[in-house]
Amino acid sequence: MRRFHFLALLFAIAFTASQLVAADTEPNRDNTAAEATKKEKKEEDKKDESKDMAVSKDEKTQITKHSITVGGQQVDYTATAGTIFLRNNKNEPTASIFYIAYTRDGVDDKTKRPVTFSFNGGPGSSSVWLHMGALGPKRAVLEEDGSPVPPPYRMVDNEYSLLDVTDLVFIDPVSTGYSRATKPEDARNFHSVDSDISSVADFIRLYTTRNERWMSPKFIIGESYGTTRAAGLSGELSSVHRMNVNGIMLVSTVLNFMTLRFAEGNDLPYVLFFPTYASTAWYHKKLAPELQNQSLADVLKQAEEFATGDYSQALLLGDGLSADRRQQVVAQYAKLTSLSPQFIDRSNLRVSMSEFSRELLHDENKMIGRFDSRYTGYVRDRLGLDMEYDPSGEAVFSAYASTFNDYVRRDLGFESDLPYKILTGDVQPWNWGQGNNYVNVATTLADSLTRNPFLKVHVSSGYYDLATPYFATEYTFNHLGIDPALQKNVTQDFYTAGHMMYLNLPDLKKLKDDLARFIEASK
Repeated sequence: MRRFHFLALLFAIAFTASQLVAADTEPNRDNTAAEATKKEKKEEDKKDESKDMAVSKDEKTQITKHSITVGGQQVDYTATAGTIFLRNNKNEPTASIFYIAYTRDGVDDKTKRPVTFSFNGGPGSSSVWLHMGALGPKRAVLEEDGSPVPPPYRMVDNEYSLLDVTDLVFIDPVSTGYSRATKPEDARNFHSVDSDISSVADFIRLYTTRNERWMSPKFIIGESYGTTRAAGLSGELSSVHRMNVNGIMLVSTVLNFMTLRFAEGNDLPYVLFFPTYASTAWYHKKLAPELQNQSLADVLKQAEEFATGDYSQALLLGDGLSADRRQQVVAQYAKLTSLSPQFIDRSNLRVSMSEFSRELLHDENKMIGRFDSRYTGYVRDRLGLDMEYDPSGEAVFSAYASTFNDYVRRDLGFESDLPYKILTGDVQPWNWGQGNNYVNVATTLADSLTRNPFLKVHVSSGYYDLATPYFATEYTFNHLGIDPALQKNVTQDFYTAGHMMYLNLPDLKKLKDDLARFIEASK
C-alpha cells in the first residue's frame, strides 16, 4: 500500500519562510570608516531581523466606535483591538494574545447579552477567516459563489454578521496573527494540543473576568482544527475554571483524527471521504447521464449506501475479497466517481484525497481544491499524484490578508509593525501528544455533554469539503456514545460549498440564520 500520510488540519497548510543572507566580504583594514559603516549596517540588519520576534512590554488596547445595519436594524457597537498577557505562576508574562472584540452599545444588562469566542484552526491559523468571512461586521469581497477576484481587494459591511444576536471576541492563538510568546524560544511551549487548549482557556477566563461577562450566556465557535480546540475547551473551561458554556458551534469539524488520516492500516478515511468524491464528480459534471441528471441529494444517498455497504465490506476483507466481487466494487466505485476502473484497481480500491484531487480532472491538466472541491487550478507536474497547491486556498489567501491588514490599522486604529500571520508554519512541529494513537477529542465533548446536560452543540458541514468531509463528521457524532436523551442537544446543518462554506453567499445567509437560531435557543 502506498505510504501517503494525509494531515487534515483547518484551515492545515504550513508555509516555510526563507531568508536571503548576503555574504560579507573581508573588510579593508586601512579603511576604518567603511568598516564602521558596515558594522552599523549589520547591527541595523539584526534589528530588522528581530522585529518579528519583538513583543511589547505593555498590553495594548485601541477602542473605536462604529455602526452597521444587520437584518434591517442598526447596530451600534464598540470595537476593541488589543493584547492580553498570559502569565505563569510567578506572575511573569509568557505570551501576548491579540484579540478583536465587538460589543453592542446600549446594552444595560450584560447577563442577557451573549458573548461568543471565535477562532480558526491550522494549527497555525489566525482568526481572520471566520472574522472577515462570516461573523464579523466587515467581510472580504469575492464573487457571489466564492470565486476569486483580482487585486486590489475590498471589503464591505457584513449584513450577515452575528453581532445583532451576540457580542464577538476573535482570538489569535500564540504564534498566529499578532500573538507571540514573550520569549521566542518559548513559543514551542504553546504548540501542542494540550498547551494550546490551556492557553486559549486562560485567555477566555481573563477576558471574561476583566469585562464582567461571567454571568453572560457564553458560546464558542471554531473552524477546522478550531473545532478540535473548541471540543477540548469544553472540558478545560469546565474542569479548570469551572466555566460552563451554553453552546459550542463547530464549523467543518475534526474531532477524531482517525477519520481523516490516510495512513497504512487505517481504512476508515477511504470510506468516509467517498461521498464527497461523488459530490465533487457530480459538481464538475463528470458522471454518466443517469447519475448526472439526478439531484445532489440522490447521488449522495447512493454514495453513502455504497460506502457503508459493499465498499466497507471489500476493504474489511482485504486480500480475502474474491476476484468477481472486487470487479463489481471497482465498477460501482468508478460509476459514482468517474475515475477509471484501471486507476481504482491499481490503487487497491484505496484512493486518497490527494490522488483523487489530481485524477478527477487529469485530462484537463487541472486539479481540484482541498478546502473546497468546487475550485480548480492548473498543474505543472502532469505525472505526479500529490497536490502541488490548493486552488481553493490560493483563491482567498491574499484577499483576506490584504483586507484585514488594511482594516485593523485604518478602521480599528491598531498599529503594529509585526507581520499579521494569517496562516503560518511557525507552529510546526506540532506536539500531538498521542504516541501511536490518533487525537480524539470527541470523548472530551461527550463527557462535557454528559456532565452539563444544558450544553448545546451546532455542527456545520459542507458537501464539497475535502479537508474535513461531512460524512466523517457524521461518523464522529454517531459514535459519541452519549445517552440517547442527550442526542437532541446536537444539531447538524449542511451547506452546498466546502470547508469555508460562507465563501458562497447563499450559504453565508443560511449559516447566519442557522447560528442565530441556535444561539437564541441555547442562551
